Amino acid sequence: MRRTLTVVTAVVTTWLVGTGTALAYPPDPPSATTAQSQLAALTVRAEGSTTGYSRDLFPHWTTVSGTCDTRDQVLKRDGTGVTVDANCEPTAGRWYSVYDATYTTDDSAIDIDHIVPLAEAWKSGANSWTTAKRQRFANDLTIAQLIAVSASSNRSKGDKDPASWKPTNTSVHCIYAREWIWVKYTYALSLQPAEKTALQQMLAAC
Repeated sequence: MRRTLTVVTAVVTTWLVGTGTALAYPPDPPSATTAQSQLAALTVRAEGSTTGYSRDLFPHWTTVSGTCDTRDQVLKRDGTGVTVDANCEPTAGRWYSVYDATYTTDDSAIDIDHIVPLAEAWKSGANSWTTAKRQRFANDLTIAQLIAVSASSNRSKGDKDPASWKPTNTSVHCIYAREWIWVKYTYALSLQPAEKTALQQMLAAC
């Protein structure tokens, strides 16, 4: 499999490439209007600590079917022309990273990002969850919680919330905020004041 990474100029609106071709990204989040209502309903409080946190407390990646786990499933879903071997590892494909508007045909240059990072969830209420609920959160394909993006953008993000990190591709700020809010609303996670302000500002881009 040839390894290439090419930066492209692209205008992305609700995960659409400038050509108008829809990409098979996470489920569409609620509208900006609904997101505003969900944001208003979330509890705002000082952020908790990472005391006791470990990624191992959020078991991932779980088997989806056959030899394919959640990570494999997202790579297949978010790429184009993806083929896999008997172990569900990509042998070909092309991925567009919406965070930094880059294309790659190298699956090792792709990370599966948790829109709301695991450590952020821990500080926002997941520290009191059961392991089963944390596992569901870490592997949830039913909402916009998982997305294939460039490893460099994912590692730049780390466990930061929108008050500290936003995609460099500003055209996706609206949908990123809607996705973040959707995840926190679905799991009744709290917000810190600066995080809520940042999300409100990003929703204004809608």
